[in-house]
Amino acid sequence: MNNQQQTLMVQGTTSDAGKSTLVAGICRVLWRKGARVVPFKPQNMALNSAVTQDGGEIGRAQAVQALACDLEPHTDMNPILLKPNSDTGAQVIIQGRAITNMEAAAYHDYKRVAMEAVLDSHQRLEAQYDYVIVEGAGSPAEINLRENDIANMGFAEAVDCPVIIIADIDKGGVFAHLVGTLLLLSDSEQQRVKGFVINRFRGDIALLQSGLDWLEERTGKPVLGVLPYLHGFHLEAEDAVSVEQIITDAQSTLKVIVPVFPHISNHTDFDPLRLHPCIDLQFIGPDQKIPSADLIILPGSKSVRSDLSWMQAQGWNQAITRHLRYGGKLLGICGGFQMLGVSIQDPDGIEGIAGDSSGLGLLDMTTVLYPEKQLTQRMGSLRFTEGEAAEVFGYEIHCGLSSGEALQHPLIAFSEGEYDGAISHDRQVAGTYLHGLFESTAVIEQLLAWTGYEAEPPEFDYRTHRLEALDRLADTLEAHMDIDTLMSLFQPETAR
Repeated sequence: MNNQQQTLMVQGTTSDAGKSTLVAGICRVLWRKGARVVPFKPQNMALNSAVTQDGGEIGRAQAVQALACDLEPHTDMNPILLKPNSDTGAQVIIQGRAITNMEAAAYHDYKRVAMEAVLDSHQRLEAQYDYVIVEGAGSPAEINLRENDIANMGFAEAVDCPVIIIADIDKGGVFAHLVGTLLLLSDSEQQRVKGFVINRFRGDIALLQSGLDWLEERTGKPVLGVLPYLHGFHLEAEDAVSVEQIITDAQSTLKVIVPVFPHISNHTDFDPLRLHPCIDLQFIGPDQKIPSADLIILPGSKSVRSDLSWMQAQGWNQAITRHLRYGGKLLGICGGFQMLGVSIQDPDGIEGIAGDSSGLGLLDMTTVLYPEKQLTQRMGSLRFTEGEAAEVFGYEIHCGLSSGEALQHPLIAFSEGEYDGAISHDRQVAGTYLHGLFESTAVIEQLLAWTGYEAEPPEFDYRTHRLEALDRLADTLEAHMDIDTLMSLFQPETAR
C-alpha cells in the first residue's frame, strides 16, 4: 500500500462511550467502499463471547464488527479475552484458547507476554487486509492501568497508529471528558490523537457549535463528527445487560422473563427475542419481583454453581415450581440447561471451590465440569413440538459434560449425527448447550408454537434486522462525520 497507514484506533473517554459501535460503523463504511477491512480489539473483558471459524473464542462485539465487514469471526480479531469469574480474577483466553485463571495483580505482570500475542495477531491481519480498525478498552486515561498497557495507547504506540477519541454527550460532561482525557496522555500520545467524535447528540446542532469551536481551539484537534442519538437502534452489547424495555405494537404478546445471574454470560442470545414484535422479554435482576410469564429462560453462566445458589436464594426455584404448575414453559441455555438437572459436580474446582451442587431436578441428568472447554459451531434441526423440525445454527461454549436418561430425548439433532439438549416427556421443560439459536426465524416460530402463542406472527428475521442496523449506522456516519478527513488518516504523514 505504498507505506500507507493501515491501522486506525478508536478509543473512548469512558466505557460505553460508543467505541464498539463506531468501529462497526467505520468497518461498514469502508466495506461498502469495496475495501478489505477487518476489526481488531487487542484486549477485551466481557462475558459475551462468540465461537470463531478456527474453533476459538472472542468477544461478541468483534463478531458483530466482523459481520459489518462481511467476514467470519477469527481469533486474531480479539487475541486477548478476559472473562471475569470474581471481582479480582478472570479466565485468560489467548488467541481463542483459555490458558489459565489469574488474579488482577498477576495479570498486570503477565501483560508483557500477552502483548506478544496481540502484536502477532495484528501483524497477520495487516498482511491480509487493507485496513485494520481497532477498538480500545475502557479509557486510555486510567492512570493505574497505564503501565504495560496493551489495550489502548500502549498498543497504539507499539504499532504507531493514529487514534480518534469518542465521547458520549448524552451522559453529560462531554467537553470535560475529552479535554481531561487528552491532558492525562503523554506528549507523544497526545500527538497521536487526530480528532474527536461526539456520540448520541440530541437537539439543535447550532446550539452545540460554540462548544465545538472552543474544543478545537483548546486542544488543536478537529471534531470529526457529531453523531445523533439513534432512536430504536440496536447492536449486540459488548457486556452490560440492557434492561430497556422494547415496546411492541402487537395486540398479543408472549411474556418471557430471564433472571440476570451475577455471572450471566452471552445474554445477547436474547436480543432476537427482545426485538421480536410478538415477544415481551424482561430481564429480572436481584431482589426484583418475579412476574408471571408464559416462558422462563435460564441463561448461560460463567459460574454455574454460584449462580444456581444465587437463584435459589432469590426464590426462583419456588417461582419456577409455581410457573410449571400453572402450565408455563421453562428453557435452559448452557449453564441454565445444567441447572435443570439433578446435580452439577466440579471435582477440580474449575469455577471456584471444588464440590457438588444440587440442581433443580427437572431433568434426569448430571453435569460434571472439566478443564477442557467445548468450543464448536453447530448446525442442525430443533423440535420444541412434535411437528416439523426447525433449522438451527449456533455455537457451544461450556466446560461441563452432561449425562443421564433425559438426554435420550434430545432437543436438537446436529447435522454431524450428534445430539444436544433434552426435552421432558410432557414437553414443558427443555434445555440446550447451543448459544445463538434464536437467530433462526424458524426456531422463534417453533418457540411461539411451543408456548401456545396462537396469533399469526409477523415476519421478522433477526439476521436481516442486524444487517439493516449496520447499514443505518454506516449511513449515519457518512452523513455526520468527515469521512474524507477520516480516510486521510490512512495516508503517510508527508502526504497529509
